[in-house]
Amino acid sequence: MTPAQEAPLVAARIAGVRRLLAYVDLAKPRVVVMIVLTTLVGFYLGSRAPTDYWLALHTLASTALAAAGTLALNQYLERDLDAMMLRTRSRPLPAGTLAPGDALVFGNLATVTGIVYQTFAVGPLPALVTATITASYLFLYTPMKRRTPFCSVVGAVPGALPPVTGWAAAAGGLDVGAWVLFAILFLWQLPHSLAIARMYRDDYARAGIRLLPVIDPDGGSTGRQIVLNSLALLSVALLPTLVGVSGVLYFYAALALGLVLLGYSVQLARTRALADARRLLFASLIYLPALLAIMAADKV
Repeated sequence: MTPAQEAPLVAARIAGVRRLLAYVDLAKPRVVVMIVLTTLVGFYLGSRAPTDYWLALHTLASTALAAAGTLALNQYLERDLDAMMLRTRSRPLPAGTLAPGDALVFGNLATVTGIVYQTFAVGPLPALVTATITASYLFLYTPMKRRTPFCSVVGAVPGALPPVTGWAAAAGGLDVGAWVLFAILFLWQLPHSLAIARMYRDDYARAGIRLLPVIDPDGGSTGRQIVLNSLALLSVALLPTLVGVSGVLYFYAALALGLVLLGYSVQLARTRALADARRLLFASLIYLPALLAIMAADKV
């Protein structure tokens, strides 16, 4: 085959690889990994017998599929907003790498496949939790972002439910331990997401997304909410020891981590500076995996 004949084949392969990478980008793999890891922690903590590794595998695979599809559908619904913001305009839909119809088909296929797979391979209760995540994220949180800063509270619900899916899969039901995990992730998301919103306030304002830092330009209300939720998280994060999920080592580690996070929260509330929002974001990204890892390692 001559170079002239090979050129179209090479171009087709390159285009195919770019399209595949665009689908991977559409699925937000870093977010999916975080969802899978929190689901795994819930599964491990909810296991009362030797770990069923096949059940764990089915739980994580179906969760990953549903999460990838849900995130793709969110980008389909928000493609007009993503095109307005500097931090999101390079995503596959606003960049034109994929057509909206491609994202719609991929998102629906992955989401439905993940939930159906979970229903039959894991159980109806964890599948119901996963379906609740999808529905609340797409039909409550996503449209509310254009209307009210209360969206951050609503959006924390689907973000806090993945460990509940894992717990339900392992235990066959839900008890206080599952809801303590939910409460920890729910409260963690508020200072975390508000720090992000403070960092990209102008971008969100450009797209008409009404997060609290957008409608609170002086940052006073944002700072108070961050501190109050960090205080609540400091208290709630101690509950796994009190309800018999984890041991004393976890209690003191959670107390230390919570005090550090609270310190960064107070600093941002005091200065309202962009640099302190970045520091709080970084601290929150260290806090959660460290807390969950110690919780699992010190499982009772």
